[in-house]
Amino acid sequence: MKKLLAIVLSGVLLIGLLGGCSGAHVHVCPTQPAGAQPVATQPEAEAPAAAEGAVKTGLAVIADAADSTSATAEEAGAAEYSVVLAAVTVDENGVITACALDSLGASVNFDTTGVITSDLTAAPQTKNELGDDYGLKAYAGSTYEWYEQAQAVADYAVGKTAQELTEGAVNESGKAADADLASVATISIGSYIDAIVKAADNAVSLGAQAGDKLVLTTINSLGSSADAQADKDGTAQLDVNVVALTLSGETITSCILDALQAKVSFDAAGQITTDLAAPMQTKNELGEAYGMKAYAGSAYEWNEQAAAFAAYVTGKTAAEVAGIAVDESTKVTEADLATTVTISVGGFLGLIEKAAG
Repeated sequence: MKKLLAIVLSGVLLIGLLGGCSGAHVHVCPTQPAGAQPVATQPEAEAPAAAEGAVKTGLAVIADAADSTSATAEEAGAAEYSVVLAAVTVDENGVITACALDSLGASVNFDTTGVITSDLTAAPQTKNELGDDYGLKAYAGSTYEWYEQAQAVADYAVGKTAQELTEGAVNESGKAADADLASVATISIGSYIDAIVKAADNAVSLGAQAGDKLVLTTINSLGSSADAQADKDGTAQLDVNVVALTLSGETITSCILDALQAKVSFDAAGQITTDLAAPMQTKNELGEAYGMKAYAGSAYEWNEQAAAFAAYVTGKTAAEVAGIAVDESTKVTEADLATTVTISVGGFLGLIEKAAG
């Protein structure tokens, strides 16, 4: 147990992640040369073998609801969420060796009586999961779909440092500055570069080696949203659970788990009461401010428990992880792990199963 706790605490001190259900597309990072044409039918590809050596693993989630609007007599109110996700591996010199990108847009509508009018059972899909249905080709006349453009951005990042990306990847209009990249990635890429840079800055040594496959996966839900009452604001809530992991064959070599609870509140008249300019932080970024110690009497905060579980599954296969003993509420029953991880882990297990599937 002392060994496990030491892993947890060291991981927590190092991670500094930023900042929860249908599965989103599993995005695997290939490493094509910068500017290479993406393959339309297969955005998922394993990274080619690279020289052996330890690499750091990093994850970033950047979210906002800045485009949300209150309800009017003419138009429903809307909580509009934009989420960008990036995962990277980085070598000892700060050079990005693998990169995976995804993005999620979600809306929750409500009327002037504070009643939600959206179907909350429809789980949001990421842009990678939507694939061609996202519609850049069909509706925007683009040559390349979003997932192809995002893959080109990810490929461009490989071989560069965070500083190099910050200094030269984006032009003054937010588009790709590199001509070869711009020939594929015609979307604004500033937010994606920001996420890659943040993931690289967050990267820590968790056991990954050069050449390991990098996977980024989310499971998302709107089901925690609720109508407004006369004496209580309603909540439009997007839950994003995310994992970044690396694999050597079927064995997990590093794992980072995080979750975002993005909330926009509105009153019984459909007027937004949330400060839309306030940053949206993940549970890892919130740290002790998430409140499991302060308000739930827990010995360990959420980020510590997530780091403990991630450390525990490292070195195991997905099949072995699926065999971790849990009770009917998906709390772990294995003694050493259960002393630290007291939260339900069903979401973690689902993420790892999907990522390694």
